[in-house]
Amino acid sequence: MMAGDRDQNDRATQVPLSEDSPHSGREEKGATGYPLAGVPLSGSSPHGGREGEAPRALPVEGATQVPLIAFKGVTKIYGMGNATVAALRGIDLCIDEGEFVAIMGPSGSGKSTCMNILGCLDTPTAGTYMFRDVDVGMLTRNQRALLRRHYQGFIFQGYNLLSRTSALENVELPLLYRGAGAHERRERAMEALETVGLKGWESHTPGELSGGQQQRVAIARAIVTNPAVLLADEPTGNLDTARSREIMDVLTGLNRDEGITIVMITHEQDMAVYAKRQVHFRDGKVESDELNGGKV
Repeated sequence: MMAGDRDQNDRATQVPLSEDSPHSGREEKGATGYPLAGVPLSGSSPHGGREGEAPRALPVEGATQVPLIAFKGVTKIYGMGNATVAALRGIDLCIDEGEFVAIMGPSGSGKSTCMNILGCLDTPTAGTYMFRDVDVGMLTRNQRALLRRHYQGFIFQGYNLLSRTSALENVELPLLYRGAGAHERRERAMEALETVGLKGWESHTPGELSGGQQQRVAIARAIVTNPAVLLADEPTGNLDTARSREIMDVLTGLNRDEGITIVMITHEQDMAVYAKRQVHFRDGKVESDELNGGKV
């Protein structure tokens, strides 16, 4: 059993991410009644959001603000014996609510491994990954899946759209998994498509859209659940320069206007300059961490 799959009863009481559907009416709750630093996975949001949403930048009442994401000595080792490879070597990294961070580095630097751990698709060999002050390593596999579903949005280089499905239906898909009704799914998907500049393109399939438009659909799908953070893995990697700039303008607008935290993996410096902060990896370590031209 992997370290991240250990079910710690004392931690589960403090962080009651239900392994039942958040819409089943059987969600387990701890002393505060809310999982993940006071944010509910089901029922009405204490901050006025839609049901099941993860409000951004809202710490527990009376508590000091903690980073959205914190890596503390995170190490990831693959293989055994003489075949071991250290993809990450004791990474320390904090990302606050509302930041736009570009993670850069050459092939083999550890940036993709970092993204996999951030997205709860992999677990550290050593060290701690905290998400809103919750130790992700202490969550069960099902709890990590719920964290992904309710708090994270994903944007991929290859779009990952269903080819025979309309743009609207592609964007509705995460809401379908969360048990939202047909009217709510349609309303929120239409709103997300309008946000990324695709109003009027709802009925088009991916084959009827340009690469830039397909990536806009993918971004709309990522934001339709109102996530706490967008994790973007080379979002402009398949696009030409003009379309890449359009996508970066969309992401910048979401960060600036909606306050969405964005963590983006990229190897393109001209795309990284859109971010407020650049973190460079090399050989599994943070080589530099810069904000507006100065060290963080």
